[in-house]
Amino acid sequence: MIKILIVEDQALLSDMLKDVISAQEDMELSGTTDDAALAPELCKKLKPDLVLMDVITKNNSNGITYAAQIRAEMPDVKIVIMTGLPEITFVEEARKAGVHSFINKDRGKEHLLYVIHNTMQGNGVYPGPADNQPFNAQFNEKEITVIRLVCQGKTRIEIADELAMSEAVVKRIISGILDKTYFDSIMKFAVYAVSRGLIVPDNK
Repeated sequence: MIKILIVEDQALLSDMLKDVISAQEDMELSGTTDDAALAPELCKKLKPDLVLMDVITKNNSNGITYAAQIRAEMPDVKIVIMTGLPEITFVEEARKAGVHSFINKDRGKEHLLYVIHNTMQGNGVYPGPADNQPFNAQFNEKEITVIRLVCQGKTRIEIADELAMSEAVVKRIISGILDKTYFDSIMKFAVYAVSRGLIVPDNK
């Protein structure tokens, strides 16, 4: 069971996060606070496995500052920083503070759960546009095959035919790839992946 502490000063969002976490069979709510300054002491008291921390909270407390304190005092606690502010420097600050993952608030519930699970497995997740190595995604064999076929210019229907699966399954695989990489188009990601040597297309 993953015990989670929520640090969020927007009441509506905090309530939504509580609902999402409470609905998961492998997660439980450890506690909540609207002030990041209280997070280190709450971690000592509640012993969560993971902290969902807003980047700026009540009293203008900087979540990244207190994330660094938690990392120093309780290195086993995983930390995911959340933000609704499009400020690139937060990402680099979070990395320097030892934050495990970073998520933008405009992402959906499925992506949040993906980030939580991957963070607990030791795979950090960061937004794509931040740097030249934009994510820490791991692709399975089917995903790699689909990306290579996209690189060959094949459509979803053609990919489905070649892999003997339905178009709906191909669409689901592509959605999973985009969730992992923060790209809004599989073609954009394919071009990016090939240009940086992340994927070697099999051009037959």
